[in-house]
Amino acid sequence: MDSKILKSERKYAVYLPPDYQTSERSYPVLYLLHGAGDDQTGWVQFGELLRITDNAIKDGTATPMIIVMPDANTGKRGYFNQGADWRYEDFFFEELMPYVEGKYRIKGEKRYRAVAGLSMGGGGSFMYALHHPELFSSACPLSAYVGPLTMEEQRKRYAVISEEYTDGEVVAYYKKHNALNLMESVPVADIKSVRWYIDCGDDDFLYEGNSLMHIAMRKKEIPHEYRVREGHHSWTYWRESLPAVLEFVSQAFHQY
Repeated sequence: MDSKILKSERKYAVYLPPDYQTSERSYPVLYLLHGAGDDQTGWVQFGELLRITDNAIKDGTATPMIIVMPDANTGKRGYFNQGADWRYEDFFFEELMPYVEGKYRIKGEKRYRAVAGLSMGGGGSFMYALHHPELFSSACPLSAYVGPLTMEEQRKRYAVISEEYTDGEVVAYYKKHNALNLMESVPVADIKSVRWYIDCGDDDFLYEGNSLMHIAMRKKEIPHEYRVREGHHSWTYWRESLPAVLEFVSQAFHQY
């Protein structure tokens, strides 16, 4: 698809459920975000998405759904706006979502829309659902990078994004792109309007941020599922996560 915001062609992968060609009905949608170093093919090639989703729909643990996997690794890397000339998050909400939800038979309502992702995409899942809780019924961050845990770490990372910046810009970016910070600034009722499924391996190097998000949610009495399984930051772990994610988002897609 063409993006005016990013001034480029943007690739995406899309999974259509087995009965898509033979039915005329509309489907719920899961936006599934890849990690750093991958692109829109990551979940297809390494995550075995086709086999796992087909089987989950076939055995009834997941409802038929459309899965959209955007590319956040071309031009610059990441799911967020980076300066005035690279507005990826604006592209996602203002161009990608309207485009795919118009092109495919997608039910464009909060209840029928979910977001999930791994690592960098897990961070994207946290931020997108916290920035726009009105758009997603469920969010499933897997092994998520929740953002820099200190302002000093943020300054170092921001220096990579921009050569010239003010301290005010760094603070503003930190407040908007740190999931723990957003837990304090986003109204609790809005956070509670999203169903949360957080999953991170016991040997994952990103365990701290995920553990802190779990604790922050417990303190605010925000309902969420929190899973810690044997494993580290690997596709072996995420392939086992995917069936649970599909089942979790399907619960909201269905009538309770």
